[in-house]
Amino acid sequence: MATPILSVNGLRKAYGGVVAVDGVSFELEQGHMLAIIGPNGAGKSTCFNMLGGQIRPDSGSIAMGGHEVSRKSPQDIWRLGTARTFQITATFVSMTVRENVQMVLLARDRRLARFWSPASSYAPEEADRLLNLVGMRGQSERVCGTLAYGDLKRVELAMALASGPKILLMDEPTAGMAPLERLALMDLVRSLVSREGLSVLFTEHDMDVVFGHADHIVVLNRGRIIASGGAEEIRANSAVQDVYLGGGTMYGAH
Repeated sequence: MATPILSVNGLRKAYGGVVAVDGVSFELEQGHMLAIIGPNGAGKSTCFNMLGGQIRPDSGSIAMGGHEVSRKSPQDIWRLGTARTFQITATFVSMTVRENVQMVLLARDRRLARFWSPASSYAPEEADRLLNLVGMRGQSERVCGTLAYGDLKRVELAMALASGPKILLMDEPTAGMAPLERLALMDLVRSLVSREGLSVLFTEHDMDVVFGHADHIVVLNRGRIIASGGAEEIRANSAVQDVYLGGGTMYGAH
């Protein structure tokens, strides 16, 4: 059996008397997409931020690619091959689409501190290759501040890919997008998983996105895992139905 690319064991985080994450354990397999879902206050964001290094757990372990990272900084985790996208897009609005990707390439190659020329002169072919992967090559010269929100999400994805990650963490990747844009973005991510060998962990509120794209789903409620499995298993789980709709059929079920 292959070693998981991400292994989380007994993760716990409390704020005073409030336990936000309580004994969470799961694994992400190479080339798979794993979704963490749950109602508001379930502990998704806290768990996600511990994986990215923004929050340190009180106890438990996080192993990425065989490296223990639960006490490492976000920069160290990034260097080990884990990239992240955020709920609100993080781009340089005054720079072009290509220059945004080139800035990440500069950081990856440790050139930012001693690079005085414009970013536009650095690795333009590699930047264009990445933009082509996300369908933004034709808009490479546009300033990011002029882009539609869905296109900004694609630029952010290209920026994440620029670091050459093995694991991609996506925090509410479709937040703020129209329904068709959401599915198109996640179809793109799924294609990158297949073509580039990425492993993806994402949080998401849209159940159509979750059920349509995740290989495995972990459901949190009050900081604990209440269910874990494939889409059909999660749809049929009575505990999950109780949490979401008080016992009704889950949205997105067929």
